[in-house]
Amino acid sequence: MDSSSGRRAYYCLPMVLANQSGWFMLNSHSFKVRWTGGDGTDAVEIFYLTGRRPFPAVSTFGNGILTFHVPYVFRTPPGCNLLVRGPANCPKDGASPLEGLVETDWSCATFTMNWQITRSNHTVLFAEHEPIGMIVPELRGRLEQFQPEIRAIDSDPDVSAKNAEWARSRHNFIGATRTHPVDVDPSGLWQGHYFRGTSVDGSEASEHQRSLRILPFSDAGAEGDRD
Repeated sequence: MDSSSGRRAYYCLPMVLANQSGWFMLNSHSFKVRWTGGDGTDAVEIFYLTGRRPFPAVSTFGNGILTFHVPYVFRTPPGCNLLVRGPANCPKDGASPLEGLVETDWSCATFTMNWQITRSNHTVLFAEHEPIGMIVPELRGRLEQFQPEIRAIDSDPDVSAKNAEWARSRHNFIGATRTHPVDVDPSGLWQGHYFRGTSVDGSEASEHQRSLRILPFSDAGAEGDRD
């Protein structure tokens, strides 16, 4: 996001909100990892650059999987799971985060955050304080309540008309920017309807968010090592 030209990625509101939809787990040590391509646990080589024991990342499962031990027991309200996923919109060359859904309303066990090393004989850096995971609460069973359907868009005349109006507006806008490119001001490369929560005709969405206000973890006086 930060390295995009002119920070234009921040004009994509869905990406911005996805970045804010949860809490990051941060890496406590800087290290490099290399997978030789084998299936055994010894095929993942980890070289720590900073910090002392206990080290957070180890090779436990083999098959090029890097495992982070998360030194917390997470508890959520009854009926609430915890989606443990990779940090949103943070691609890493040579490594891909694996995701899990944990029932943290009853389990008193810790869990791990795992990454699949995707290229053999390639060194991957995990920097200190870099996000290595993201936790997102989810209501259990909520997803299963949805009944997805595929319908012809003209079955809803209002949606069909507004979509056609948007498509025409977008087509004309893209044609104009190709004819008169904007090189300096990145705001000239977008129309901004979705960002503002408005349709092409100017009507406003009844509920629209441009940012999320996620509360930080409070310190209840617990002792011990922390990330």
